[in-house]
Amino acid sequence: MFLRQHSRFKDGKDHIYWSLMETVRTDNGPRQRLLCYLGELNSSQNKSWRKIVSVFNKEGEEEQLALFPSDIAPEEDSEDIVKIDLKSVKLERAREFGTVYVGLELWKRLELDIFWKNKIDTETENLTCRPVDIPRSEVAAILAINRLCDPVSELAIEEEWYKGTALDDLLNITEDKIHTDRLYECLDCLIKHKEELEKHLKARYGELFEIKYDIVLYDLTSTYFEGMAEKNPQAQRGYSRDHRPDCKQVCIALVVNEEGFPLAYEVFDGNRADVTTLEEIIETVEKKYGKSRRIWIFDRGIVSEENLEMLRKKEMQYLVGTRRGELKRYEEKLLDDNWQKVRKDVEVKLVQADKEEETFVLCRSGKRGEKEKAMRVGASKKLECGLLKLAVRIETGKIKDRNKMERKIGALLGRYASVSDLYTVEIKDNKLFWCIDKNKIEWCKAREGAYLIRTNIKETDPVKMWEKYIQLTEAEAAFRTLKSELVIRPIWHQKEKRVQAHIMVAFMGYALWVTLKRLLKDAGSEYSPAKALSILKRIHSGDIVMRTAGDGKKYEIRLRRIFYLDKEQNEILDALKISLPDKISFDLKQNVVQT
Repeated sequence: MFLRQHSRFKDGKDHIYWSLMETVRTDNGPRQRLLCYLGELNSSQNKSWRKIVSVFNKEGEEEQLALFPSDIAPEEDSEDIVKIDLKSVKLERAREFGTVYVGLELWKRLELDIFWKNKIDTETENLTCRPVDIPRSEVAAILAINRLCDPVSELAIEEEWYKGTALDDLLNITEDKIHTDRLYECLDCLIKHKEELEKHLKARYGELFEIKYDIVLYDLTSTYFEGMAEKNPQAQRGYSRDHRPDCKQVCIALVVNEEGFPLAYEVFDGNRADVTTLEEIIETVEKKYGKSRRIWIFDRGIVSEENLEMLRKKEMQYLVGTRRGELKRYEEKLLDDNWQKVRKDVEVKLVQADKEEETFVLCRSGKRGEKEKAMRVGASKKLECGLLKLAVRIETGKIKDRNKMERKIGALLGRYASVSDLYTVEIKDNKLFWCIDKNKIEWCKAREGAYLIRTNIKETDPVKMWEKYIQLTEAEAAFRTLKSELVIRPIWHQKEKRVQAHIMVAFMGYALWVTLKRLLKDAGSEYSPAKALSILKRIHSGDIVMRTAGDGKKYEIRLRRIFYLDKEQNEILDALKISLPDKISFDLKQNVVQT
């Protein structure tokens, strides 16, 4: 048995890889057979190089034996030649390696390891577990990397997730030290440093990517609780974007730049109206980062005349959506043909504003129009079907009381409120009649796909204003990431501070996510963060285990290696400028990694 050398030119230099080979006798003469691929064991070109491995016998005694490269011929009677029992070769301790290694590298690039080391590693105030045998900053890394790679609860981290990853090798923290008490304690340490974390990340984004915040996008979402959360005053019932009005919730406000990099976030009571949050958010941002000529972009749910007047008094610029009812004022403009194309299915035009300091832009989207038409047609069919069934019941005498008939009609119109104003419904001679108002249906068709934006920016090109406003989708995408990929909902914690810390961990997970997104974009990669992580998830590490053969002492040779990478995995790692380690060395007796 011997090691064979393979060379490959990569990243401007030669890399040396090794395979474990054996010579076997065949009918056609001696042949060499590959036992396993060991990867890039050592880049040294020294001809006298030989790989030393630790072997242990059943009594735990350790010796150093050598496997020789194929270009170094050992003496036949050498005592250091290792004979391997081929039947004993196996793979053990497979661990997910790719995603957690990349997550840890992103954590270090954002210098969050240094930030948290300075903030929480020496804290002892108000902590239940005084002794600190592992750094809390590394526990924070585990929480954030889990949120990026495979978000689960703290209990699931202890019972399943951490044991299935190579983080114990990478952080030198054995799995028995990661449990819910330690994870909860770390959560309690984090929340007091929220403002400092936001400032640190903003500064780090600027250093890495020259990120600017001249344009900021503001939006809100909600996330619901499992449980009553009786001790959390912020947990209230309100408008649920998750379609869970039966659950208490909190509202999360997020401010990002036009590329989705976060500037700040706040947690509000679950019953807080969107329109009441703007002034508080602006004051929070100005307190943290000072006053600046920022352009604020937000959707119609946050728009009110009071909010816009407040922005004008502060001499702040805004670009916002308007409520749907405002379109009625521009019915004629909707129906004429004087539109300017932005994209294949998007058109815009300037319209006269009531105030000189404002500009209005009328926009129309083909895809949005098709969606709204489908929703209108579907609702109309369901309403008419319900009216038809009700008409049959009235005509057959199953419903005779007129008040009951009117209540049934009201219930149907209320259920399909989006189209109820298009219909005229009446009862004559115990018969139900309905018809569609032609004028209303024509107006409804005209406004489908149309929306109105307004701004106090001194700009006369409607295309440029639309392009700025459409960047609001970055804030919406951030929320989708938080809710879908980072699984911020539902919240199982019941205590207010734990809930705040849970959201803060999700915020750090999003920081890793958006950094990954930008790195892939800068490298010209077509992979999305979600796709890249799913491909990296296939990279595992494991132990190649072999037993020595012969009449003397029996030894077990254990090599911890990273599995061979395929083309996609290499492309992603090259795009991120991340190189996996050549090997993973460890102390087998103590099961502690030596990196």
